[in-house]
Amino acid sequence: MIYIIDDFLEAPILNAANAYLNNGPFVKTVSGEKDFYIKESPDDFTQYIVDRLTVIEKRPVASILAFFREATDELDVTWRIHSDLNIKGEKPDRALVLYMSPRELEDLHGTALWEHNQYGREIPKGITDEEYDTMISVDAEDLERWRLSSVIGYERNRLISYPSSYFHSKYPNVSWKEGRQVFVMFYKFN
Repeated sequence: MIYIIDDFLEAPILNAANAYLNNGPFVKTVSGEKDFYIKESPDDFTQYIVDRLTVIEKRPVASILAFFREATDELDVTWRIHSDLNIKGEKPDRALVLYMSPRELEDLHGTALWEHNQYGREIPKGITDEEYDTMISVDAEDLERWRLSSVIGYERNRLISYPSSYFHSKYPNVSWKEGRQVFVMFYKFN
């Protein structure tokens, strides 16, 4: 199940988070063959999200990894369609994206959900590491291997939570000049 919550952060928390994002650069981080531009999430912000999710999910939640990410018209411009099978050696139950920066495009943009021509809408539980690595390194940029299922539109302060096994990407692959800034978290149920 996918759920969307608009106006997720209270105004003072959103304003403080955006002040943090605007203070200092995002740092280039390489994962595999992919460059990401990230900024660490302060512990109190991550804990706030965990506490809210625990109420929403009606069961305890633990963060596996949480960070802020930026993509612009020049940085992080690949599709990289993927699912989040393994994060820091753990298998998350869910992933979330919280749109932080103001909306700058009128065209459709946000988070895309995809269907793979072989696997469907999510990574199979029994997939081997080799199959997964091939899919990430070869299929992730080959749009002929995918069918766009839906796009969840970008709106500032909108939270999206979905099963980590779902195939997804940002949409489109190129953001605007000022940069799309999002909070990303992978979490599991305790």
